[in-house]
Amino acid sequence: GVRGTDTNRVGPLRLVASGLVPAHQVRAAAFASFGVAMVAGLAIVLLSRAWFFLLIGAAMVAAAWFYTGGKRPYGYRGYGEVAVFVCFGIVPVLGTTYTQALRIDMATVALACAIGLLASALLVANNLRDIPTDTESGKRTLAVVLGDERTRLLYAGMVAGAFALLVPMAWLYPWAWMTLLCVPLAAVPVRTVLDGRTGRELIPVLAGTTRLELVYSILAGVGLVVSHLF
Repeated sequence: GVRGTDTNRVGPLRLVASGLVPAHQVRAAAFASFGVAMVAGLAIVLLSRAWFFLLIGAAMVAAAWFYTGGKRPYGYRGYGEVAVFVCFGIVPVLGTTYTQALRIDMATVALACAIGLLASALLVANNLRDIPTDTESGKRTLAVVLGDERTRLLYAGMVAGAFALLVPMAWLYPWAWMTLLCVPLAAVPVRTVLDGRTGRELIPVLAGTTRLELVYSILAGVGLVVSHLF
């Protein structure tokens, strides 16, 4: 919002860019959120005694801030999807598993990658919609670098990859196959993206991808639990 890259973007209202809330108040809210996360994270470290999580937590705070903060934000240089894959997939899934089970297996890694891919697909869809305005403002997202057509293929590939990762999951936990029940939820957003929709027509893809990731997570989790029980 401060840099002006959100001024002409299509989609939901932006607090700072719209002038609805001063930038310093949004920044204060962000730091307050960091504080709450740090306290909760410290509690997890104390309970699990996984002290190396302190370094991971610090890295995640840095990743969150420098995505759009600092003099050279990496989110403006095409690394956003990589960061989302790691910070919304690999770290939370493997971290949550380790703090509870104190071990990680092949299925856990596969699930972490699957969730990371779906989270990244959400960002890809968002950046696909914003290619025209991001190009004008000098924001070089991965979508801007790849171009419209290849970004659409990337989105479809990420969604397909999440389902392909069910193979190693089901190898250890057969009931993980029940995650395939959410395939219909993937059909509409993928078709919308591949059909060449642009601008506001892509906004439903964001909701659809979010819904897909949520249901995928729930079904995969239930599948793992049922596999343990039977």
